[in-house]
Amino acid sequence: MDWVRIFDTTLRDGEQSPGATMTPDEKIRLARKLDGMGVDVIEAGFPAASVGELSSVQQVCAVVQHAKVAALCRTRTGDIRAAWDAIKDAKHPRLHVFIATSDIHLEHKLQMTREQVLEEIRRGVSYCRELCADVEFSAEDATRSDLDFLVTALKVAVECGATTLNVPDTVGYTLPHEYEHTIRTIVNAVGPDIIVSSHCHDDLGLAVANSLAAIRGGARQVEGCMNGIGERAGNAALEEVIMALKTRPTEFGVQSRVDTKQLVGISRMVRDVTGIVVQPNKAIVGRNAFAHEAGIHQHGVLASARTYEIMDPVDVGWTTNQLVLGKHSGKHALKARLESLGFPMDEASMVEAFVRFKALCDRKKEIYDEDLVAIAIGDKLVQGGKIELESIRFESGTDVAASATVTVRVLGRATRAMATGDGPVNAALEAIRMCTGVGDVVLEDYRIAAISVGTDAQGQVNLRINAEGVVASGQATHTDVVVASAQAYIHALNHLAFQRERFGQNPPRVDSDVLAARGAV
Repeated sequence: MDWVRIFDTTLRDGEQSPGATMTPDEKIRLARKLDGMGVDVIEAGFPAASVGELSSVQQVCAVVQHAKVAALCRTRTGDIRAAWDAIKDAKHPRLHVFIATSDIHLEHKLQMTREQVLEEIRRGVSYCRELCADVEFSAEDATRSDLDFLVTALKVAVECGATTLNVPDTVGYTLPHEYEHTIRTIVNAVGPDIIVSSHCHDDLGLAVANSLAAIRGGARQVEGCMNGIGERAGNAALEEVIMALKTRPTEFGVQSRVDTKQLVGISRMVRDVTGIVVQPNKAIVGRNAFAHEAGIHQHGVLASARTYEIMDPVDVGWTTNQLVLGKHSGKHALKARLESLGFPMDEASMVEAFVRFKALCDRKKEIYDEDLVAIAIGDKLVQGGKIELESIRFESGTDVAASATVTVRVLGRATRAMATGDGPVNAALEAIRMCTGVGDVVLEDYRIAAISVGTDAQGQVNLRINAEGVVASGQATHTDVVVASAQAYIHALNHLAFQRERFGQNPPRVDSDVLAARGAV
């Protein structure tokens, strides 16, 4: 059976979701997970954006063992040079170069003629091929381009050394039958030796449908993000594309090489790193994806799961064995369970995880898989930044004003502050703001949810802050929601500091042209 290459751009296009900027450590954790899951290509970033971005891509290259690592660049010489410097030491490097081909982009953004664009493709792709044997060319806004000109542009890219051609639906405009026709036309025009790729955005809610239509048209690479995150309405959700191919093999005649049992694990990791919550009814990875409430459905599932489940939940990483460990469990049992959930642990990480596990057992009677995921991921999110929470004490009630006293370390130096507020969470965040001196920071979004069951469940806090147009997110879990809120706020402040450090004085702002600043296809 033929196969479709899975090109994951969570670290690049996914990171362009406002507030989802990742630190190098977070990119590395995700890259390792994606590599272990079996994706074919990991797009690690847009190195020309900043020195920090280039460095983070280099660090991803150092840990990826199997997948190709791609770096995005415009056809400009400086972009290409930065991208190559970032990936040249990867085991399997790929340069991903793009320029727009639609008349609307040529007129309003590039201010170039079609002939000038073709010349840019010749120059840019040729230079990429001089540096790297694996070159992917993307025609930005391909689906709003004149089809004859698009084919001409792609043929020029092939003549200059491109081995993969990407046909992006950059603004989520196309319909499945249109996209299938476009892809088939291109496949027929360039021949069987060139891989044609789809890259679909979800502005009309059709990214996955269009990606599957592209496969029917002959595309043998699909680009997207885990959980469907990305610019605006997001990218094609890779977990949905992958499981559609696996569930309906006779319709497509192709498969991916991804270990589908790791999909839920990587979904949770992306959620925790970016702070973008997965909606409960999200296909494949949402917590209700295999839940049955209606009596008729429950009766059918009890008789035979196939009555209402077209996939085995175990095949995507869900488990029916929730309660597995407790305070009497040992390190080996914990390590085995974490690995079964998709979190291989080295010895140093295992020591830290076991300490956190035992501490959690002292606070909770029952330990669930969700708690173990928080142990494997959650605590790491709030460690290692410039700002660290040392202690917090708070008071609140019907007959006393809410107050909080916090001690925070900023670059190793401890400061303490006390603040009052409308509640203990508000007071704690204000005290942290006073300690750190971060200035005007607006709390844009605050959400808390229990990640397991029972009155002793851990609370997972996701919040988003905005400092003069720069958005950052933070996450934390704890059995005390005030502590979790304080840790999540500090995580967000560390992300804010990282963005300013990574992009200098011009970090991406929610009201700026992110496409121009960071690249997009």
